[in-house]
Amino acid sequence: MSLQLESIERSSGATFAAVGDHQLPRCFGDPRDEWAAVRKGCGVLDARFRGLLRLTGGDRVTFLQGMVSNDVARLRDGQGTYASLLTQQGKVVSDMRIYVLPDELWLDVPVCRTVAVRESLERYIVADDAEFTPSEFEALIAIEGPLAARTLLGVTGQTVEELPEFAHRAVSFNGKPLRVVVTSHTGEIGFLFVGPPDVAGQLWEHCCAAGAQPVGMEALDTLRIEAGIPWYGPDMDESTLVGEVGLEHAISYQKGCYLGQEVVERVAARGHVNRKLVGLTCAGQLVPPPGTKLTREGKEVGGITSATWSPARTSVLALAYARRECSEPGAEMQAMLDGGGVAAQVVPLPFYSRSVS
Repeated sequence: MSLQLESIERSSGATFAAVGDHQLPRCFGDPRDEWAAVRKGCGVLDARFRGLLRLTGGDRVTFLQGMVSNDVARLRDGQGTYASLLTQQGKVVSDMRIYVLPDELWLDVPVCRTVAVRESLERYIVADDAEFTPSEFEALIAIEGPLAARTLLGVTGQTVEELPEFAHRAVSFNGKPLRVVVTSHTGEIGFLFVGPPDVAGQLWEHCCAAGAQPVGMEALDTLRIEAGIPWYGPDMDESTLVGEVGLEHAISYQKGCYLGQEVVERVAARGHVNRKLVGLTCAGQLVPPPGTKLTREGKEVGGITSATWSPARTSVLALAYARRECSEPGAEMQAMLDGGGVAAQVVPLPFYSRSVS
């Protein structure tokens, strides 16, 4: 952890909340202003809600190819992909982003799943020349918003706008090596800085000097729900089938065998799962807590996992699991709050997507 970064965040008015083993900024003031910074300008986020694992060895690619749901073997240096690690029963151990470097692979995972992913994979390393080794690099900060590319240029003198999602490039900052990844946690243009922790504080200050506004986890939660991005913990866990979460972009159906593939293929052949993650708009202004039951005609048909008041839609939005017969856009149900049922309707995800000029 960068004590310098935490000190800078506190001096900027941050209040903190626990995220994994870290204390991360909950907010720096009014979360609505922080939301607006990302949607209209550029926000800077403490990215330690992500964990980084470094996989080395001559068999690293072939080993991981047989473990995760997306195609790693096709990737070249500087490329990346989104994937999931599953149990043999097709349940989600973790989602992840995988980055390819010349002699190593980086697994960018939710920080709460760093240990679980490493332990799950190490169980299958037998005769493979593959091992997890310490890295001097960590996820440091993220900048996101319509002006994020301009902020990146102001801080590093470089741009990576031409790169596709999950691609990455080496840059330098104050003489220190960094890597910038094209990825978003909010649905906006986004870049993740990965590098040595001792540079995090200065990097944060330079991003702010270049026009970025500090953003905490509370605003980030609203932003990612609007963008329809499920998170491990609230929206999926090891009881969740990958097909239920809707992580189709994490799956390759051409790559061959991997852990949990038989279940994935069986679900694909059947054409549906019994429940799936959907987006809901809810009447009123009360935000339903996680675990709120959903009913239709007096019968329970699902439950809410994440919810927020959305400035983008000026309404209450929720991610929820709903039974198959209630999962199509337009389906109506009731969210059961203490004061009674509140009308909720399934709408397509994402709730919000940036306009592309």
